[in-house]
Amino acid sequence: MTFKDFNFNEQLTEGIMSMGYNTPTAIQAQAIPVILQGKDIIACAQTGTGKTASYLLPVLNSISHSDKDQISALILGPTRELVQQIDQQVEGLAYFTDVSSLAVFGGGDGIAYEQQRKGILNKVDIVIATPGRLISFLSSGALKLDHLTHFVLDEADRMLDMGFFSDIMKIITYLPKERQTLMFSATMPPKIRTLARSILKDPEQINIAISKPAEGINQQVYRVHDEQKNHLMQIILKSGFNSSIVFASTKEKVKSLAKALKSAGVKVEAFHSDIEQTEREQILLDFKNRKLPVIIGTDALSRGIDVEGIDLVVNYDVPADPEDYIHRIGRTARAATTGTAITLVNDRDLRKLANIQKLIDKQIPESTLPAELGEGPKTKPKFNKRRRGGRKPKQKSAGKNNAS
Repeated sequence: MTFKDFNFNEQLTEGIMSMGYNTPTAIQAQAIPVILQGKDIIACAQTGTGKTASYLLPVLNSISHSDKDQISALILGPTRELVQQIDQQVEGLAYFTDVSSLAVFGGGDGIAYEQQRKGILNKVDIVIATPGRLISFLSSGALKLDHLTHFVLDEADRMLDMGFFSDIMKIITYLPKERQTLMFSATMPPKIRTLARSILKDPEQINIAISKPAEGINQQVYRVHDEQKNHLMQIILKSGFNSSIVFASTKEKVKSLAKALKSAGVKVEAFHSDIEQTEREQILLDFKNRKLPVIIGTDALSRGIDVEGIDLVVNYDVPADPEDYIHRIGRTARAATTGTAITLVNDRDLRKLANIQKLIDKQIPESTLPAELGEGPKTKPKFNKRRRGGRKPKQKSAGKNNAS
């Protein structure tokens, strides 16, 4: 199958081909035909499987065949970074069409708000928004969605984790009852299914099982005491990597680690919600342009950053959810490249490590601590490989991310 098999609008197909995309990924192959039929869907697909294009392409195709002069689609995302990335993908895929989009998100100053308000008045086709700022425009009457035909929730699980359930339900009250609703989530906990039952109509369910980490990732574990972590981080980040992301469990740890590494001479910036939006955008721009070699953030960064060429991911803290481990280390070894993923594990994190290894069905090799750090914990992590013939979650290959 190729993208030409979907019989998209000629200008849209030209945009797809110009971006070098040819073969759809698994989520695209399954979701696009259903969306083109006008059905609601609930799809489970992790970051990096091409899920964004799986809903953008059929929505763009529908809008390109319409002569309506109003907002036709609303895409809701949990973070400003994701909203901006989706907007950039719309610009790329819709380059040869006359479909327009607008990113709507909070932060910044009154100038940004006014620019977004003027953009809405210009009657764009697609609004891509975070819940808070969107509600502000809806409540003031500046934004009306009476003629909306497509409503997309991207990373629905992350939105619920961030406490946006009531905001989503409030936004629903402003939408036409007759619409196509598309929900995408990296995980499918009960709260997501509850939300789906509330807002979807007879949805098709698509499940691209969470994939194992790319073969090109060199996964390593260091067994450490907490007081050894910062020194080890200095050694790792000064060992020749060009572009590194470090994940910590909390915003406070992100700040303190960045401060410690800067004091040790590491060129690094902390990425968190307490810094101004303009500064966050500059940090990401510098990181993408290789002016900044190291960035530190929480799990929100693992789904909110799309940068090629990252050669190192470090888990300063082991993620509580094994699937978050895959999201994190999936930032490296993209597009058939190679990369390194290092996880620092203390005694309290052994159970988390065991859950990760069970999910990926692999024991992660343990590296020896540098001699100057002294000895690490003595307790050895357990690994129980799945027994042959035992029950095993069904896995589908998500394919190469040809259109992410």
